Amino acid sequence: MDYLINLAGLAGIFIILAQSLHLINGVNGQFSLGHAGFWGIGAYAGALVSAHFELTQFAFINLAITCLVAFIVTFFISFIISYPCSKLRGDYLAITTLGFGEIVRSVIQNLEITGGSRGLTNIPKLATTTDVWIYVVFLVFLLNNVLRGSVGRTLVCIREDDIAAENIGFKVSRYKMLAFSSGCAIAGVAGSLFAHFQQFIHPNNFTFLWSVIIFLMLILGGIGSSLGSILGAVILTLLPEILRFTGDLSEYRMIVFSLLLVLLIIFKPQGIFFSKKASLFN
Repeated sequence: MDYLINLAGLAGIFIILAQSLHLINGVNGQFSLGHAGFWGIGAYAGALVSAHFELTQFAFINLAITCLVAFIVTFFISFIISYPCSKLRGDYLAITTLGFGEIVRSVIQNLEITGGSRGLTNIPKLATTTDVWIYVVFLVFLLNNVLRGSVGRTLVCIREDDIAAENIGFKVSRYKMLAFSSGCAIAGVAGSLFAHFQQFIHPNNFTFLWSVIIFLMLILGGIGSSLGSILGAVILTLLPEILRFTGDLSEYRMIVFSLLLVLLIIFKPQGIFFSKKASLFN
């Protein structure tokens, strides 16, 4: 039972990560491959606050404080690089964000305050599975209500044709910076939840491979669909664990896992819930 509860908590964290990348990639069309780096920034920012500062005696309030700090720090750092990123498209943007993600991991691995290559231990257990899912419900509800408004329609317009959007008067760079920074900041919140849920974080938790896995969650569910990103996050969290209990086949679970993804891309290339709209109900 504890294993299933822990797995449900991890699924909730990955839902938040998938939703944050959905805002950047699915809604605004910016191809980011460094999302794990911003996840790591939030994780270490939140963990360092709870580990080095005297907070309240209430775990939920302490968790809220660390998540707020993670949000602010990640938003500030991502906002700095969002301006040059807003001028890039496609492969160039992907390479830039990929490089930044690796820079973040390298810096974390070489700082004494972050524990270096040993990782950061003694993180207080502030987040339970219930806490994680409270944040999931709140952030999914908030994000999808924002996307139903004028901001969401503008971001989709920019995704479809940013030149046309610029010509009709939209401040394209400003909206791209807002979408990129907000998505990264939400990933930072997921990082703080992850740190206080697992009580241990390591630079290897935030490698390029994890950026790819988060991106696969969007592809699996359907880029442009909020519900699809949620479903993709749940599937990619549960499927490797389900394959772990398949007897002799469990030794080849990652091969089976990869094969299933390849088959999905071949037969359902647009994802399970593909949609060009930015709504929870697509």
